[in-house]
Amino acid sequence: MQVLQVQLEIRPDPAEVGRARRWARSRLAGSGIEADEPLAETLILLVSELVTNAVVHTGRPAVLRLSLPSLVTGPTAGERAVAEAVATVRLEVLDASARPPRPRCAEGDETNGRGLALVDGLADRWGWSSEGAGKRIWCEVDRCSATAVAAVACDSAPAAVTCDSAPAAYEDLAFEVV
Repeated sequence: MQVLQVQLEIRPDPAEVGRARRWARSRLAGSGIEADEPLAETLILLVSELVTNAVVHTGRPAVLRLSLPSLVTGPTAGERAVAEAVATVRLEVLDASARPPRPRCAEGDETNGRGLALVDGLADRWGWSSEGAGKRIWCEVDRCSATAVAAVACDSAPAAVTCDSAPAAYEDLAFEVV
């Protein structure tokens, strides 16, 4: 499997969040992830949350990077099905602020403070690391296509693959990925 990596420079302007969503949606469609797939909507929400955090909390330019799986023909149908079933989309936002992300728990009608809780609930994995004078916040979502899972379930692939939506915990809150 090959991975296509694309990136977009983000200005420190809240209007950039909408531009980042449109850009990401077009790149997803170009990689075979259709707009009506639940995966596309999940990834667009993750883009929105991470870019918003970078723009609002740092006030500095950032870079949005998507790593998209690009399937190539494998030796057997089973190997292709397994590769498709476990394909992962990675989203990264690099900014120039060394301040680490700080998860918060919003209360009641507060309009801020839920972004990292959403990322934790929607992504299969996420984290952050220092990157030069700034940081990289990343998340990954596994793409589990129905055709790949069906092929694996029908023993036309060499190994079993499951795509469960296990609940993810965020402090004392739980989110079920649906």
